[in-house]
Amino acid sequence: MNKEVYVAKLGKTVGLKGHLRLIMDTDFPEQFKKGATYVSNKNLNLTIKEFNNSTQTVQFENFENIDLAKKLTNQQLFTTYEETRKNCQLGENEFFWFDLLNCKIIEDDKELGEVIDINRYPSCDYFEVKTASNLVEEGLPKTFLIPKIFDTYILNVDIDKKKITVQKSLEILENS
Repeated sequence: MNKEVYVAKLGKTVGLKGHLRLIMDTDFPEQFKKGATYVSNKNLNLTIKEFNNSTQTVQFENFENIDLAKKLTNQQLFTTYEETRKNCQLGENEFFWFDLLNCKIIEDDKELGEVIDINRYPSCDYFEVKTASNLVEEGLPKTFLIPKIFDTYILNVDIDKKKITVQKSLEILENS
């Protein structure tokens, strides 16, 4: 089964030729290119005919006038994990959020919990961690946040083993 990734929402029409405002929810605008196909939340397959990154507008094949394009307003666009991996280039210590979810958090061979979400704050991203049940039974909070700061808190991410090695995070948990 192909897993879906939400990447954008379609806003109001712009002009008379079917262009729509594209409200991106991705760190990879390069994936919006001519010929790229997305599935909307109304199960429409939409193929990009034109994309303008500077104006954040998009036009889809077979929706090349304002009346047709208006029908797409407020729809959400999705792609697959596979397409995301193919179309988006990661830098050092960059990972797809969907790969980080469900990773075990390990500090000094002790499992602290599992990543259940990633929260974006102005200062940095934070892993939201569901605390391991044995630690909750010891009276620690059910969830806590770890700053996604490499070398300070995050030592290693192994996506294949679904394991993130950390330091100073037990201290965060104990003080949460």
